[in-house]
Amino acid sequence: MSALDNDEYRAFRRDLHRHPEPAWREFYTTARIVEELRERDLTELHVGRDALATDERLNVPDDDELAEWEGQARDAGADPEILEQLSGGYTGCVAVVERGDGPVVGLRVDIDGLPITESESDDHVPAGEGFRSEHEGFMHACGHDAHATMGLGALDAVLDSDFSGTLKVFFQPGEEQVAGGKPMAESGHLDDVDYLYAVHVGLDHPSGEVVCGVEGFLAVRHLLAEFEGEPAHAGARPEQGRNAVQAMAAAVQNLYAIPRHADGPTRVNAGLVGGGTATNIIPEESHIEGELRGQTTELAEYMSDHADRILESAAEMHDCEVEVSTLGEAPSATSDDALAGLVRESAGDVAGVTSIVDSDDLGGSEDATYLMNRVQEQDGLACYLGVGTDHPGGHHTSDFDVVEGDIGIGIDVIAGAIRRVAETRP
Repeated sequence: MSALDNDEYRAFRRDLHRHPEPAWREFYTTARIVEELRERDLTELHVGRDALATDERLNVPDDDELAEWEGQARDAGADPEILEQLSGGYTGCVAVVERGDGPVVGLRVDIDGLPITESESDDHVPAGEGFRSEHEGFMHACGHDAHATMGLGALDAVLDSDFSGTLKVFFQPGEEQVAGGKPMAESGHLDDVDYLYAVHVGLDHPSGEVVCGVEGFLAVRHLLAEFEGEPAHAGARPEQGRNAVQAMAAAVQNLYAIPRHADGPTRVNAGLVGGGTATNIIPEESHIEGELRGQTTELAEYMSDHADRILESAAEMHDCEVEVSTLGEAPSATSDDALAGLVRESAGDVAGVTSIVDSDDLGGSEDATYLMNRVQEQDGLACYLGVGTDHPGGHHTSDFDVVEGDIGIGIDVIAGAIRRVAETRP
């Protein structure tokens, strides 16, 4: 792939789009990225276990599911040697380019897909042009295929420039489950990074618009509460049962009753609930899969502490047991103005950019915040930028798509900002 060759980047993006994979199952995706990276003049390439703090992974599927997705990637043509490095769900990679003296600049892009069935309408470009998801029930509904392409393209642009310093590109798994940011942040590869950029496409900004510094990241925790009671005949011996659904229902009601906080917005949602086996059996099991958010990390911790107490109390009230586990989490973060200013400078020089916005609130959560915080805790700077695109459907919907020409705009803006970091060292 030649640097800045839009046709080649389009083909790469469409290949990833056809093979969306959720957290820790990004076997084909990582393998294709690694195949491309091996063609570049890299100093180092860290793959799988070498790219992650493996003990920090959350919500990893069981071995059978991992093996199924790995086999699917192999059947699709992924390099078996690379798949061996990813076996067990150790997906993702870090590419390193050293180009003499200068700062260490990082770029984080995410690579996972979502459990959403993609539209089959001919009006939906991937369906109409033949690159709709081949994994039924899963799709790239948030642009991570475009992000991975931007990461590859920005690396190419830096390789073709007079950049002086070190560039690290983090191809991160598991963002949608907020499960991959922490393992990558604590891998050691961030420890010498002075400046970090992260990028997202769309975010309800139109094609041609660039957001220099995204703010408003809500800290988040995804949790699973599993209640266990005791079954009994619901007609003949109801008093002998311990009703796990009653415990679950009490917990749901009280989760939504957590008091709001004066310090800022908070959120709670019991998104998936269920339990029981039959209408005539006292339910012996139930579950809640939900999330808690706060404007700051401290507010999310406030929500989390209340939720844990509520779940335990609901179980005790109905003589049940509950096991609570964390499926994913991410802190809040703030973009540094100095790096956002370099994005503005870069965007001003890029053809196709028609509007530049200094900042905007995300209104959601993102585990790039782990990487941002890691760099900032070491007295470095971090910034999350947005590249607009006219997506026909909202993020996380069946007809989401990106305007492929906007990928090139993103590559140019990101690469320009990285070069400016090396030149100015803000």
